[in-house]
Amino acid sequence: MGLIKKATREAFGDEILKLGKKNKNIYIVDIDIGKSCKTGEFAKQLPNQHINVGIAEQNGCGVAAGLATTGKIPFVSTYAVFGSLRMAEQIRQELCYPNLNVKIACSHGGLTPANDGASHQSIEDMGVLRTFPNMTVIMGADYYSTRKLIEQAAEIHGPVYLRFTRDAIPVIYDENEEFTIGKAKKVKDGKDIAIIANGDTVFLALEAAKELEKEGISVKLLDMHTIKPLDREAVVECLNVGKIITVEDHNIINGLGSAVSEVVAEEGKGKLRRIGVQDKFGQSAPYEKLLELNGITIDNIVNTAKEMLK
Repeated sequence: MGLIKKATREAFGDEILKLGKKNKNIYIVDIDIGKSCKTGEFAKQLPNQHINVGIAEQNGCGVAAGLATTGKIPFVSTYAVFGSLRMAEQIRQELCYPNLNVKIACSHGGLTPANDGASHQSIEDMGVLRTFPNMTVIMGADYYSTRKLIEQAAEIHGPVYLRFTRDAIPVIYDENEEFTIGKAKKVKDGKDIAIIANGDTVFLALEAAKELEKEGISVKLLDMHTIKPLDREAVVECLNVGKIITVEDHNIINGLGSAVSEVVAEEGKGKLRRIGVQDKFGQSAPYEKLLELNGITIDNIVNTAKEMLK
């Protein structure tokens, strides 16, 4: 049987409709790309909880802020590159500073827009938004984990950035797995090397761990779905293993690798290698090719681990 694959933007469309039916305070503020962001069914079934502001991200953020002041729980829905960078000032001033209960729910995260090219590949978003006080930053690893994390995001108070994939990615977990915002998910336990991944790269890290284990290398693997607040305790546990590799579909500067590096530096022990987008813009190419150009591959994870263990 082949791998089951589903884009995590599909998880958003399915989960937000379920949540909206249960809670009439949940709104979608759509930036006119509902077809791509999977909010069409929500708009159709819950029209009174759906607002389309047109192609006006900054205005959409302001509308969401206003809704939040009246007790609503708005989810602003757009592409990651626009929902983070174009809206950055509004997110800082209108959401994070007053700590309003607004969720930014973005499809097309990382290199997954692929053939859309560098303008639509959001490689800086999580890094930029994790620097804002009061912001929580999340990317689920597959369809089911993303649904659980969206459900929790709707329940906690404050600004949350949720990042989804455009492309279909392998389903790793079953629907009964539990996830907690701010708490890393331990996928495997091991003693020789630790791999910390998030989002669409968790599957690659899992496959790399299987390859390493065939060669007798014991791997601890964490799905760090929340990069802010980072699960510091889980990183410190990895430092007891001594050697850590981070893997992400994001610039290695200011993303997951940087967040983990900060803990490693403060603790003053251990070795770390970062695998991710190598501080360069993408191009129009298939998603797998873009990952390969940045060394975000199973083979590179395996080879990096072996190098560190020499």
